[in-house]
Amino acid sequence: MGSGETSPTMVSVHRRLVDLIGRPAPGAVLLDTPYGFQQNAAEISAKARAYFLTSVGLRVTVPAGLGATGDGDTDRALAALTSADWIFSGPGSPTYALTCWRANRAAHVLRERFVRPHGVLVFASAAAATMGRFTVPVYEIYKVGAAPHWLDGLDLFGHLDLPVAVIPHYDNTEGGTHDTRYAYLGEPRLRALEQQLPDNAAVLGVDEHTAVLLDLHAGSLEVTGRGGLTVRRAGHSAVFPAGATLTLAELRDLAAGRSRIPRHRTADDTPRPPSGPATPTLTETTAACTARFDDGVRHGDAEAMVSAVLDLETAVHTWAADTEEDEGTAQARTVLRTLVVRLGQAASTGLQDPGERIRPLVEPLVALRERLRQRNDYAAADGIRESLATAGVDLRDTPTGPRWGLGTSPAG
Repeated sequence: MGSGETSPTMVSVHRRLVDLIGRPAPGAVLLDTPYGFQQNAAEISAKARAYFLTSVGLRVTVPAGLGATGDGDTDRALAALTSADWIFSGPGSPTYALTCWRANRAAHVLRERFVRPHGVLVFASAAAATMGRFTVPVYEIYKVGAAPHWLDGLDLFGHLDLPVAVIPHYDNTEGGTHDTRYAYLGEPRLRALEQQLPDNAAVLGVDEHTAVLLDLHAGSLEVTGRGGLTVRRAGHSAVFPAGATLTLAELRDLAAGRSRIPRHRTADDTPRPPSGPATPTLTETTAACTARFDDGVRHGDAEAMVSAVLDLETAVHTWAADTEEDEGTAQARTVLRTLVVRLGQAASTGLQDPGERIRPLVEPLVALRERLRQRNDYAAADGIRESLATAGVDLRDTPTGPRWGLGTSPAG
């Protein structure tokens, strides 16, 4: 998974994978190593466990002993990893995860599960970046400023003759004014990294809120979710959108440059499958609710405004379980508070345009003033104008007739 591993966008994917091994899964393990160095690691694990229990119906355990501190029984944790029917690992630092897994032999266990596949292994975000022969040290390059370089990855696909680097968050746009695609690398740094790869290697880019499902028994893969899978080699990319399928042999030939880009296929060999609406991200939901609220303001529709606020509050609550959406959730909460304040202001001042409310009172006085001016009774006409100004109505004479408005914005 490129991202969204504990968000509403990936619930259907998780449920599909759990169905493959039966419900409830006899052994479900959450591998917390990638974020094990963080002070709030226990909180992240608790959020992830709650997500899988509530949204997927899966009760998971977090074996201790696979981090750098050595806390917990490492042998017992490795045994749980070996026998688990379902393993999940997600956000954090690829570098930290690789260092720990090599030191405590978890890397060997994970490779064995690929060589002799059984059960389900779900790697996302930072954990996904460790899967290939080459791994991007994201924090060191993006946050610390290290020169672009590769780390030796787990090489889980080595026995499949796939010397690749897996890059999650491939279509990231958080940078706004600067390029944060390719797990925050951007195009210049990815080009520099590509030059360090051997001729037979390629990059597998997985978009955010997107999953690539590999069936090692059938030798096939399928792209699902909101984005696509990119196979990039020497600056040239083949993009496989959601619904596309490939055999591992086709992927191997494409990654090695031995074949042209195959035609996008789906499970029933149609060009693109009819798919239902994708689950919106929290950012998209926030924008949509804000637009609905603004539309309600324009049309004086209080019910629409309240509905937008309630829907955004529901979305914030739903996405609160996502271990990677802290920044997005904080932004959504800020917008929610802003909408609530605006809703309170509307309740105080009313939704109707104040100019429309006073129009029946003002326009007869404007018409009377015009008649007085026509009779050259300018003193009385000026008196009406001054009275309107005292009430906050600005009246101006124009070549097309008098125009009035509240404050300094004459409307008609």
